[in-house]
Amino acid sequence: MAASAGPVLSREEVDRALARLGAERDAVESALLSLQDHPGLRLLDGAGLTGRTEERWTVAGQGLPLLWALFDRYSEALASARAVRARKTKPGGPELAELSELLTGPAVTVPGGALPDGPQLLGAPAKLVERVSLDDLMARMNAWYATVLEVVSAADAVWSALPARIDLLLAELRRVQTLAGSLGVREGAHPLGDDLVGLDAELSDLRAEVRSDPLALWRPARVPAQRGTRPDGTALATPSGVVDTERFNRAGRALDGIRLELESMLRLRDDAEERLQGVGDLLQRADATLAEARRARGEVLAKIAATEVPAVPGPASALRERIVVALELRQSGQWYRLAPLLDALEDAAAKELARARQALTEVTQPLAVRAELRGRLDAYKAMAARLRVAEDPEVLERYEKARWLLWSAPCDLRAAAGAVARFQQSLRPAQSGPPGGGPVDGQALEHGLGG
Repeated sequence: MAASAGPVLSREEVDRALARLGAERDAVESALLSLQDHPGLRLLDGAGLTGRTEERWTVAGQGLPLLWALFDRYSEALASARAVRARKTKPGGPELAELSELLTGPAVTVPGGALPDGPQLLGAPAKLVERVSLDDLMARMNAWYATVLEVVSAADAVWSALPARIDLLLAELRRVQTLAGSLGVREGAHPLGDDLVGLDAELSDLRAEVRSDPLALWRPARVPAQRGTRPDGTALATPSGVVDTERFNRAGRALDGIRLELESMLRLRDDAEERLQGVGDLLQRADATLAEARRARGEVLAKIAATEVPAVPGPASALRERIVVALELRQSGQWYRLAPLLDALEDAAAKELARARQALTEVTQPLAVRAELRGRLDAYKAMAARLRVAEDPEVLERYEKARWLLWSAPCDLRAAAGAVARFQQSLRPAQSGPPGGGPVDGQALEHGLGG
């Protein structure tokens, strides 16, 4: 063994170096055994790879056998150094020089090209063998280990995270497609049918990509270790990153949205008959209210004089035509078309009933005014009795006049209102103020009659 060109290590330095290199050798052996049994490695070896994963594994897949070969050279060189150290309990100068060369110098011979990360001179001829130090060999093994582990761990993370979830989502998609078919939602007939076909294709493509190119869905926390680079940390470091599940999550959200819409249609199918019956009931009540308004209008015209009575609108025939369409859609099972129509029908029927009630209120308003005036006249008569002026000729005359106007037909509301007001005024000499409610004057009457 030639003398070391570098500084000669002391006996203590030699022992520390042997202990350190031995611990590193044991750590590398443990890491290589774990890597050899990694489930991701077995999957990569048996998969039909494409894309980024194929490109990366073409390089990294050579790393494990190369690592074992380099590890054997490392172990042999370390064993040689230990053998030299074991010759003497207290090695002398020649032994320390030899150990220094073995431990720190380029004492390990490897085949040319076995260290592709090593420095290469541009245009230099390829070497049959290369000589490197134990530390340099360890650094090169660390770099190769990180390159292999990056690919193996990333592929295993993606395969562990996505395929089973995609299969579950595809099974849910099949259930939703069955539900859609039962509701008449099919491709080309409804947008949801087209969306389901698109989701099926998207998930099938994603499943195929996950199986053949898992690294396309891996987002490393740092730039992956490549040939010619050294990893951060040691050979035992595990690459970090996350699985990109955005496409899967987006498909899941889309499927949830479609399912909710279909379940809404399913509830519509179960409730359609009852809801259509409810629309019919609203229209029947509206018709009955309009009929009552027409009857009341005739009564008002016969009993109230000099009053503008609004006309009563007719039934909503267009609304009934839309109900017929809704019944046909229900009969043919076109729930996706029935849903918006039924919502509109319920709203329109409620408005129709409100319109009929408003018409009845407007038509019967003169009768309500007459009833109010009759009630006031009776109240003032009772007050006259309490004040003991009921037999007063003027009071009696004004009461009879107002009563005749209110109970005659047709009733002149304006004249009757004036007569009630005059009767109430005839009670003022016997009372300092008007009774509760105040007099009915012309302005109040006009306001009550709508002008």
